[in-house]
Amino acid sequence: MAILSKVLAKVAAPLAGAAAKSATPRYASGLIRSALDKAIDGIGPLPGAVRSAEKEFVENGGNREKAIKSLISGHVKLAGAQGFVTNLGGLMTAFAAIPANIAGLALVLCHMIAGIAHLRGYDLSENRVRNAVLACLVGEEGLKALIKDGKLLDGPRGLASAPYEDPETDAMIARIVATELIAQVGGKRLVSMAGRRIPLLGGAFGATADGFRAWQIGRFAANALPPRHIPPTPVR
Repeated sequence: MAILSKVLAKVAAPLAGAAAKSATPRYASGLIRSALDKAIDGIGPLPGAVRSAEKEFVENGGNREKAIKSLISGHVKLAGAQGFVTNLGGLMTAFAAIPANIAGLALVLCHMIAGIAHLRGYDLSENRVRNAVLACLVGEEGLKALIKDGKLLDGPRGLASAPYEDPETDAMIARIVATELIAQVGGKRLVSMAGRRIPLLGGAFGATADGFRAWQIGRFAANALPPRHIPPTPVR
């Protein structure tokens, strides 16, 4: 929890003031993209997604599937920790903490999904692959609804294999993911506000909700990003 608190301070604190006034999808889409970049590149005590994934790969004896399961398990704990931290506080600051929760949850989930993608042989330097990572954030049911409504034309696998990179697609996916996270986090906050009258209850609810979401998203990403023929190059 100490490591994640430091990371959250670097990612969310500089943005929290503006976001608390206007947590709009347009603003949050930039925040989501920033979280993705920091998750892949690493920030402060949090190593980049590739290095974290390769560490799990080595510790699991070169078994990629075991490494993915271990990666998901570790990020479920991280998501629970950030959910606990950002759901504590008074009723007056309930909605002000939503941007920090979005930033923290997006960072943890992007780090996990990017690690899974790397272990499955995807090149995280490609924008198409990064779009696939973001698409995984909405989860299986959310993705089905977006495709049915025509907001997205394909799932993570198709996005990662697109014939060319499209800046408009990049921006659109970021906005869609931001809207989904604002709705999810905002809904959770309405429930946890009542729990703030009882010490630690709001934090416990946030930890459970974010941990469960990480578990769901991790399983979905593992299924939505099948192995590619070329394995990732180990980081030394």
